[in-house]
Amino acid sequence: MTESKEATPARRNTWQREAVRQALRGRDDFVTAQELHREIEDSGQRIGLATVYRALASLADDGEADTLRNSEGEHYRFCHTDDHHHHLVCRNCGATEEITEPMVEEWTQRVAAEFGYTDISHTIDIFGLCKVCTAEAKESHD
Repeated sequence: MTESKEATPARRNTWQREAVRQALRGRDDFVTAQELHREIEDSGQRIGLATVYRALASLADDGEADTLRNSEGEHYRFCHTDDHHHHLVCRNCGATEEITEPMVEEWTQRVAAEFGYTDISHTIDIFGLCKVCTAEAKESHD
């Protein structure tokens, strides 16, 4: 997620954009455009995959969706806060927590200043195993 949210021209709120917004809002984890497309189609609404991609990109641009890029591609999640934040993401089940941490913000400012950078932005996603997956992994090893 980008740190600054600049004013963007008003977007037309089409039924397709609203369908993508609602489908994304109904999930707690990150999802790919293809997965969201399939969910919308399975609910009986006909929508093109390219339209889902465009709607997700515009929702991310407007700060309504978080994006996560990893080795498996780009994933989206409904953004529950307008404040700058980071994520803890479970590598196993995809559970996600939005976190704010002043120490991270202070560190990024200090490092940028040390190298003479200004007008910085950053995205930090921390991957690990959530409590549930950790407990399940421990049970399966016992």
